[in-house]
Amino acid sequence: MFHLLFPRRLCIPGILFLPVLLFFTSHRIVAAHPKISPLLSTQSTATMSSQSQPPSPPFAKKVKYEMELFGDVRVDNYYWLRDDTRKDPQIISYLQQENAYTEAVMSGTKKFEDEIYGEIRGRIKEDDISAPLRKGPRPVPNCDAPPSVHDTMPTGLDAPAEHIILDENVKAQEYDFYRIGAFKVSPNHKLVAYAEDTKGDEIYTVYVIDAETGAPVGKPLVGVTSYIQWAGNEALVYITMDGILRPDKVWLHKLGSDQSNDLCLYHEKDDMFSLNLRASESENFLFIASESKITRFVFYLEVSKPEDGLRVLTPRINGIDTSVSHRGNHFFIQRRSDEFFNSELLACPLDNTSATTVLIPHRASVKIQDIQLFSDHLVVYEREQGLPKITTYHLPAVEEPLISLQGGQAVQYIDPVYSVNPSESQFSSTILRFSYSSLRTPPSVYDYDMKTGESVLKKITTVLGGFDASNYVTERKWATASDGTQIPISIVYQKNLVKLDGSDPMLLYGYGAYEICIDPNFGVSRLSLLDRGFIFAIAHIRGGGEMGRQWYENGKFLKKKNTFTDFIACAEFLIEKKYCSKEKLCIEGRSAGGLLIGAVLNIRPDLFKAAVAGVPFVDVLTTMLDPTIPLTTSEWEEWGDPRKEEFYFYMKSYSPVDNVKAQNYPNILVTAGLHDSRVMYSEPAKFVAKLRDMKSDDNMLLFKCELGAGHFSKSGRFERLQEDALTYAFILKALNMIPPSGSAQN
Repeated sequence: MFHLLFPRRLCIPGILFLPVLLFFTSHRIVAAHPKISPLLSTQSTATMSSQSQPPSPPFAKKVKYEMELFGDVRVDNYYWLRDDTRKDPQIISYLQQENAYTEAVMSGTKKFEDEIYGEIRGRIKEDDISAPLRKGPRPVPNCDAPPSVHDTMPTGLDAPAEHIILDENVKAQEYDFYRIGAFKVSPNHKLVAYAEDTKGDEIYTVYVIDAETGAPVGKPLVGVTSYIQWAGNEALVYITMDGILRPDKVWLHKLGSDQSNDLCLYHEKDDMFSLNLRASESENFLFIASESKITRFVFYLEVSKPEDGLRVLTPRINGIDTSVSHRGNHFFIQRRSDEFFNSELLACPLDNTSATTVLIPHRASVKIQDIQLFSDHLVVYEREQGLPKITTYHLPAVEEPLISLQGGQAVQYIDPVYSVNPSESQFSSTILRFSYSSLRTPPSVYDYDMKTGESVLKKITTVLGGFDASNYVTERKWATASDGTQIPISIVYQKNLVKLDGSDPMLLYGYGAYEICIDPNFGVSRLSLLDRGFIFAIAHIRGGGEMGRQWYENGKFLKKKNTFTDFIACAEFLIEKKYCSKEKLCIEGRSAGGLLIGAVLNIRPDLFKAAVAGVPFVDVLTTMLDPTIPLTTSEWEEWGDPRKEEFYFYMKSYSPVDNVKAQNYPNILVTAGLHDSRVMYSEPAKFVAKLRDMKSDDNMLLFKCELGAGHFSKSGRFERLQEDALTYAFILKALNMIPPSGSAQN
């Protein structure tokens, strides 16, 4: 059972072997056959391409715009930078000039940046495949036996013929941005429905094609979300959004009919709530959930009888959050409340959903993150002491009473800090597939036999260029926050290069919002820093979900500043323990993590040498006061509603745009996406404009806005690596670590 409310600000004939066979330049999905320019200040008159003198940055013109509430007047001189159409030629010109300035400042290190990009790309195996997954009815040689952790797909002359269902490379050729948001195979494996985004704004078009021939089936569904599921072989259920991009309606579409004739199954009119959609592992039911940040209730649709419509499974009760799955004669319900904040697991009969039995009670120290059901087993994904864990339980036969769970078998891992996530598995088998990674272990796919406890590695991502995991050390440390709370930090470094005497450069990453867990996983790009003697660390600060629900609650609303002070405490701890010094400490965060970076830069600019704020949510107060901006209404339960005086002044006290001061700041790189629907490009644009006007230093301040992308940067398997290369070149330039020759080698 996997669900996530869209956060504003973040970080799939013969037997079908899915999710994917990977990838050449983008992806292909296959089956093994089984007001600017003139509004700029005169300070930006220098020619950007001039190499004879440092380029002058573009200074955006000030246009006074007053906002008053609770007797408080705020002046936003850069409010005019917002254009919801994203077509204003003056604003586009300004963004282009910011991009040109960034390019000019970085031109002297462009060769180095290109070499880093080549270095990163050179570690990636270009012609690669994912771990095959047995799925579907057709026979494949030697595959008649029950599934086993030792199953392999034949290779060489014995390999089944490859059948390309969808080649994303071909589709992407027509667009600057291209992304498949969903790829769903019909129950009879004859059709495929996929959702594509060609702009980066996360508004999708859904196509249905014949899985064998690729021929289109019916007309596409337009203006939808990536929430799509099959309801039998002849119907789709999908979700659309309202004018502020809130998923608000769920529809039933019969193949061959016009979208205008589709049946609306439910309309969520409360703008604090959004809809999502998932299928049960048994594939017998679809679950439609309506959720806010604190409340979640669920309807179900019987796949064999979609015309019967939705039925209420869990009622709408403020403060109660429920998620549901199905096996046999029972629904399984994960339920969270203020009292049972880390969730409990219940079961109820299909024909009496109010008759619940507690299978796993609430525990204050262990959070139930998710569950996954099989015909004979239950898998529980939990968190304890900041680390994820998997526990499996054998279930009684379907016809027997479901009263309690017996025992429980925990999966073992090889690293002190790591990341583990569910992968697609076969409901009818005893094999659990999960993905594993750590700061030194590349992404790995395991099959785990829930009867014997045996784990078998099915695939580990190849890292070219002589990578040896034994050269890297991962650690877990704890910093003490200002209120005495212990904050976990995950750390990795190349043991043969670091000195641990305070002289090593460091990149510290943080997020801290939406109860999202930033677990330590592998980054192939990151090796370009580690192999230059960097230490990389993640601060698992409050506002995230790493330490359970209360960890999140203590970093939101009127406790949001804990997120920022926790991060500062982690930075000070790392300096004190000689992992780095102020002169060598760089920081990074994206989206809500960009808010973190903006806030700590205003609070302690002296603590850092360089900062990278990716698509940062930095105009908090103005955005949260405007219900016409996408996601605002649903996020009043995350940040608070500033239409209430207490929240207004609290949010004003940390909102980065509202707290830029006339002081020295470190080197700063800010990124944005013009078509970002989660954080409008104008937020980072305003932040940069105000910093340029007020800061008193000569350090770099660069702004890069991708004009053909959204929240998640460029599309394409390799194109997005260009942003990593720019980021690392910027950091190394700020630290004066670029070799005089410009070579990327040490």
